[in-house]
Amino acid sequence: MKQVLFLYNPQSGKGKIEKDSQAIGEMFRQAGYSIVDGPIDFSRNPFNGHETVDLVVVAGGDGTVNYVVNRMKEKHLDLLLGIIPAGTANDFAGALGMEKNPVKAAAQLLGGTEERVDCGRVNDHYFVNIFSFGIFTTTSQRTPDKRKHQIGKLAYLIEGVKEFRSVHGIPLQILADGKAFDLESLMALIFNGETAGGFHLAPRSSIKDGMFDCLLLQRRNMLFSVVSMLRHLLGGRPSQVKHFRARTLDITSPINEPTDVDGQKGADFPLHIECLHNELRVVCPLSEAPRRGRFAYFKNLISKLAWWRTR
Repeated sequence: MKQVLFLYNPQSGKGKIEKDSQAIGEMFRQAGYSIVDGPIDFSRNPFNGHETVDLVVVAGGDGTVNYVVNRMKEKHLDLLLGIIPAGTANDFAGALGMEKNPVKAAAQLLGGTEERVDCGRVNDHYFVNIFSFGIFTTTSQRTPDKRKHQIGKLAYLIEGVKEFRSVHGIPLQILADGKAFDLESLMALIFNGETAGGFHLAPRSSIKDGMFDCLLLQRRNMLFSVVSMLRHLLGGRPSQVKHFRARTLDITSPINEPTDVDGQKGADFPLHIECLHNELRVVCPLSEAPRRGRFAYFKNLISKLAWWRTR
């Protein structure tokens, strides 16, 4: 009988996953799995005593997935992962094509197929979706769980506005796939996936191409910076947003700027960042090929515009 380790974070999203956990567990039992389930304990490695399970199902947000992947790599394991979105943004689950409803996502896992996808690593930290630093990038670390449960993604925007008081440029020396350049940046986003906090900032990115999509917002006045990022979101190519692709990056700075990996505290400078091609085994829905690219970006943008028209 196949064994599944089902880990869920009861604090993720609006805390609803705990109610769904019994139904999800029963679905796997009826499918013939022997299941070990329970809320994830962030004070210990969840793979202790479970190194040989056939499937690891993770229900939570990107931070929960990040924790599980790092603990798995800590034990040098290559286990099959199934992701159930139960957080606020669920960027990595979205890149895999998972349904937003946890029970429907569980059904996708039972009828899905195994794929290999990329994973990032910065120094000794693994990340599944994004590594970042600079303005707004550590917002998720400071956003209270209670506020995220109450108002969802809007909580990130409210917390991010507070950062305008401490805006500063970060002098960087960058070596990207052997090409060196200097830049003073307000923000750096290194994408394995294509979204951050649910916002499509790297619509051409793919979790299967062995490359990062990198966005650096060069320092100018704040109004011009905001306008440039909005233009980028709408598909433009403002000169202030430096966009390039790379497999490896080495970044140094005289400032030890705080960094973020998938919404969690990241590595210290200097930084060595590499895309690990086909590093993770994951279950993907049969109807989805990771990932949807620019079509999904425009579909998402149109839906948002339609929503605003009804307000």
